[in-house]
Amino acid sequence: MFMRGTDAYGEDFVDLAKTLDISAGGAYLTSPRALAKAALITLTVPAPSVSNSGLVPASMAPIQARVLRQKEVGDVHLIGVQFLKPLD
Repeated sequence: MFMRGTDAYGEDFVDLAKTLDISAGGAYLTSPRALAKAALITLTVPAPSVSNSGLVPASMAPIQARVLRQKEVGDVHLIGVQFLKPLD
C-alpha cells in the first residue's frame, strides 16, 4: 500500500510500504524511512487497473492512521499504525 506523510526529519514523502499484518483497527507495515511516534499518515490501497469481475472495487478511499510504534531492523523500519476510523 502507498504511505504518505511527513517523516521523522520533517520531509514529506510518498512510499510503497509492504503490509505485514492488517486488521479493521490498524496495520503493521515496513517503511524505508523513520516516522515520528504519533505522526499522522495516509494509506492508499492500489486498485487493479482493470476489474471485469466486479468483485474488486475500482478504488478505495484513503485511510488516515496514527503511528503507534516503530522499530528499526537493518535498513527498514517496522511501523505499527492505528486507523483513525476502523475499516468496515
